[in-house]
Amino acid sequence: MNLTSLALPSSLRFRTGDDVRPLLKEVCTAHSDIASYYQIGTSEQGRPMDAVVIGTGVRRVSLIAGAHSDEPVGPETLREFILQVLAQRQKFTELFETCQFIIIPQINPDGEAHNRRWTDIWPSVEAYLLHAFREPPGRDLEFGFPNMRKENTRVSEFLIEHGPFVMHASLHGMGFAEGAMLLIERHWIERTQNLRAQFKALIKNAGLRLHDHDRKGEKGFIYIEPGFWTTPEGRAMRAHFESKGDRETALNFHDSSMEFVRKIGGDPLCLVTELPLFIINKEIPNQPAGMPLAYLEFKEKIPELRAKMPAGRSIDDVLHEFQIQPLDLSLAMRLQLAVIQSGLEATCGV
Repeated sequence: MNLTSLALPSSLRFRTGDDVRPLLKEVCTAHSDIASYYQIGTSEQGRPMDAVVIGTGVRRVSLIAGAHSDEPVGPETLREFILQVLAQRQKFTELFETCQFIIIPQINPDGEAHNRRWTDIWPSVEAYLLHAFREPPGRDLEFGFPNMRKENTRVSEFLIEHGPFVMHASLHGMGFAEGAMLLIERHWIERTQNLRAQFKALIKNAGLRLHDHDRKGEKGFIYIEPGFWTTPEGRAMRAHFESKGDRETALNFHDSSMEFVRKIGGDPLCLVTELPLFIINKEIPNQPAGMPLAYLEFKEKIPELRAKMPAGRSIDDVLHEFQIQPLDLSLAMRLQLAVIQSGLEATCGV
């Protein structure tokens, strides 16, 4: 049994830590022989930070989400992962005996709270465009390891305590894109041909496309092939801005979680999922490889769209032109789980 066939509830929505925490504690207590709940600290604004350890195996796998607060699918995926693998534990005996999962479903509870004005009424495009909030450089938790912010420190301490790892996944997302992407740590490019083939098949079978964007190595994002980049690195971000003479911005970028986990030890496979909240279905004939023209065109229109809505002006014409469609939450979560499963097969053989 693998994670791709994990039973999920028929009704899904974006929740908060306060919504799910009692359930996490309850399920860990019920399965205390293989699972433990931890409150690893509190956020800057005093919100609890949850962590769960599942399994008794020697191969340790780190799973985190929520670094960017406008990307809520990852936290919901990891919360449901915890609840469902334990509820269905008889199907995952081999997995729990082989691996130990160190899971922090939401590393950014303050950001999660800030975004409730649109996550509570998902899937409104208008609400997302008006209310989506994301931390700027210097506050961006993904580039804040080990101790830029209080939350980074708590996560780093917990990962050090339980490392080293054979795999680390930081679940992310995109607001709008032409399809899905997967980011792979650069040391693993040559060892992930099968994983990439699985991801391409997964996305095709889901009726989606790959988001093909070659940024020519900008800010250290190395283009591997359509739908795949290397994972972000703070050192590359710093070098990018220093090369432009902007040392002040460069200093806002610390290590990414991927860099930090590698420094704990071992040779972990590090993955970053990038799935869109809203899919741009508009197709432009003869679109060149590595150039998502519809995405780039729509991105230019976003400031105009945000200016129209407070004045009561409709944006339906633009949404229709670009054939904007929300990615079903259940499908998005299953895609996230499938990526984790592919990583487990590559590193743990399960």
